[in-house]
Amino acid sequence: MEKASGPIAVASDHAGYRYKEMIKEALQKWGYSVRDFGTSSEERVDYPPYIRSAALAVTKGECDAGIVLGGSGNGEAIAANKVRGVRCAVCWNTESARLAKEHNNANLIALGQRLLDADRVPEIVWAWLEASFQGGRHQKRIEQLEEGAFL
Repeated sequence: MEKASGPIAVASDHAGYRYKEMIKEALQKWGYSVRDFGTSSEERVDYPPYIRSAALAVTKGECDAGIVLGGSGNGEAIAANKVRGVRCAVCWNTESARLAKEHNNANLIALGQRLLDADRVPEIVWAWLEASFQGGRHQKRIEQLEEGAFL
């Protein structure tokens, strides 16, 4: 994945809503355009439809990358990874975010609002956005994932 120049997809359930809104502001401040796939409040919702919409937008090329959020980020990553062509990594610090891009070419990341301090979230997002896929030995692994090597 090249560095994003087009829209960044964002989506969350109720448990990730506040951080989603914070991330949208940070992305816009950094000059990124944002496409919000919901939810639009902290009212309890099921996350799969919101996450699936964001993931599909990334795989269709409508958005360059995506950030999905929930309480832990785990369910959101699982939902996103059900979409063919998505490589969504749960990130918990800048190192995990950087490596998600450098080694796994993650085109989405998942963050857990209940597990991350708010002041660290922009740093995590920035680390992922600014990292570049290293290719090399990692490319073969990405190809194996895309071929469905584990199915």
